[in-house]
Amino acid sequence: MDQTSQNQPKIDARERFLRAYANLPLNSRREIIVVLDEEGPVTWEAAYLEVKNDTEKSKEILEKLEKLNLI
Repeated sequence: MDQTSQNQPKIDARERFLRAYANLPLNSRREIIVVLDEEGPVTWEAAYLEVKNDTEKSKEILEKLEKLNLI
């Protein structure tokens, strides 16, 4: 590791999601970003509410978004 990567804190999935959401155009927030096994399609808006409230469902959402390299 070089010096700069040692000094920068690792950004977790939740923080990456919140940054991505904050930079989205308002109309894009209604688009589906992930499909959960039992719940079905989830929009950015619904995902934001889950992540903001740190629900169990938010963990599944963040995990899937990471696997898809969306955050």
